Amino acid sequence: MASESLDVVDFVVNKGHGVRGLAEMSLKVVPSNYVQPFEERLDATQVVSDESIPVVDVSNWDDQRVADSICDASRNYGFFQIINHGIPEEVLAEVQAAAHRFFEMPTEEKVKFKRDACGGGIAKLGTSFSPGKEKVMEWKDYLSLEYFSDETAATDWPSICKKIYDVLLKGLNLKGFDKSKELLMMSTFAINFNYYPSCPNPELTVGVGRHSDGSALTVLLQDDVGGLFVRAPDGSSWIHVPPTKGALVINIGDMVQLLSNGRYKSIEHKVVANPTKTRVSIAIFINPALQQVVAPLPELLESTGEKPLYREILFLDYFKYFFSKGHDGKATIEWAKI
Repeated sequence: MASESLDVVDFVVNKGHGVRGLAEMSLKVVPSNYVQPFEERLDATQVVSDESIPVVDVSNWDDQRVADSICDASRNYGFFQIINHGIPEEVLAEVQAAAHRFFEMPTEEKVKFKRDACGGGIAKLGTSFSPGKEKVMEWKDYLSLEYFSDETAATDWPSICKKIYDVLLKGLNLKGFDKSKELLMMSTFAINFNYYPSCPNPELTVGVGRHSDGSALTVLLQDDVGGLFVRAPDGSSWIHVPPTKGALVINIGDMVQLLSNGRYKSIEHKVVANPTKTRVSIAIFINPALQQVVAPLPELLESTGEKPLYREILFLDYFKYFFSKGHDGKATIEWAKI
């Protein structure tokens, strides 16, 4: 079936074949639905080759250098990788293998998990980011597992998340993380299994468009293919986040930027497609409670005497606005500015 005669949206979205279905057709040219405007593509001249995001060894959380490195990275890059975090490499490898097994199942099995087919289930299959609302689609399929029960979420949080929050709060000269901050910083979460098939024209499209995460914190496991780029501190170039065996990528989300009144930065990032390899990543988005009002921390403003840069927002409203459009850089956090 030639791509010119194919109703791409119907095939990919409605029938649930996803981008993997396109990749299985051995297309010579990427369908026009996926051709990004020139300014959204990434070429080598935009990449800074001599700069990288920090890699932090967290084998000893009591070492002040660990806290200093995390806070510095969160202020300057919004991204860092952690190693020696205590999660066995074989566990991480099995999670990646499970993602491959799911996306490589027959379409008739996967479509049982489509958003319009699974009712109230927590597992939802999707493609691109927001089909029908974005101007150009992204070369990615995903399975999202969403948890909105505060009680369930609170019992399942990895200790790493609490330790990072504790470090970030103390880095603002505030009291460390405790139960009083759970609704505000880690009450609901989503796990996305992302699948990026090989692409015939990777230079014309993106796996994920440039954006910052609407979460409070994101924990990402990426495979050895590579392709994640983050905006450099100069605001114009990009830094590749090279796969590091056994590492987890941590990035600051919009909610922590808002809570810290801009001290910690949620940074634009994107994923490029690959001409020969399939890429898999697994992201955990850690969020406030949906009905939680989020604003710059009052104790921070009181201690510094500064004015808030952001208005109070209901996280549910922010969540809805984030998904009401295609990826568009930092537009969502700008929406919350005073």
